[in-house]
Amino acid sequence: MKPARVVLVLSGGGMKAMAHVGVLRALELHGIVPAELVAVSAGALVGALVAGGLPYEQIVQIVTGIRRDDLFRVNRTSLMLRGVGASSVLRAEALRAFLARVLPVSHFDRLVLPLRIVVTNLDRGEAEVFGAGGRTDCSVAEAVYASMALPLYLPPTSLGGATYGDGGLLQVLPLDVAAVCDADLVVAVDVGPVHQAHPAWRRLAPPLIAVPDRAIALMMAEQRARTVAAWRANASRPPLVLVQPPVDPYGTFAFDRTVDFIEAGYRAAHQELEKRAQ
Repeated sequence: MKPARVVLVLSGGGMKAMAHVGVLRALELHGIVPAELVAVSAGALVGALVAGGLPYEQIVQIVTGIRRDDLFRVNRTSLMLRGVGASSVLRAEALRAFLARVLPVSHFDRLVLPLRIVVTNLDRGEAEVFGAGGRTDCSVAEAVYASMALPLYLPPTSLGGATYGDGGLLQVLPLDVAAVCDADLVVAVDVGPVHQAHPAWRRLAPPLIAVPDRAIALMMAEQRARTVAAWRANASRPPLVLVQPPVDPYGTFAFDRTVDFIEAGYRAAHQELEKRAQ
């Protein structure tokens, strides 16, 4: 018997979050239609495409067409002139323009599915929700940008007098937000950072970027592990299907591997859903 109401939770993870698209295909083939979405960071981009009513094929076309310059352009002038006083390594304009171009609706009340976008209020040090069950006094694109604005890489944004950054800082897999949703089943897709002990991170970027990036990743991985454990320990919460596609943990900026990530998401979700059906 298929669950009547499924909540789909999409984690952050940069380009690895394109694995979420493959999960959509697996859900469709298993006859599961999400009733609501909870998403954060790059997962919020995919979530907004889904909640905006785009069909799977069109979402695939959008995400496989993403190029590095569509999202990330180095803030060269500011870095040269201001050094460590620069607001970010990357400029915000490219990502903002991309979101304005590809998101199918601009206002939350025009989404075809409820969408909760998780952001971090940097002033108060708290996670907040834009969209269903939260604030709607900004556009969908503004909320998605705020949720993706990872400190160091992208500048934070001001909404309603508060400063917001990447929601993954506090909820990289936002199960705590999903806990307030009406659900018979929660499907959570995790492509976030891992605790993996590996020296590869040292070679990915200059130390000024690589060290803080690694520190943030460790913090997120620990926070995610606690969140999953707390969910499973609480018998009052609905069943959880945790999908963890085997994506490269250092693939956050792997713009050339989108198809691989989609396929990994499909395979992992299909496997977990098959287990549940047995």
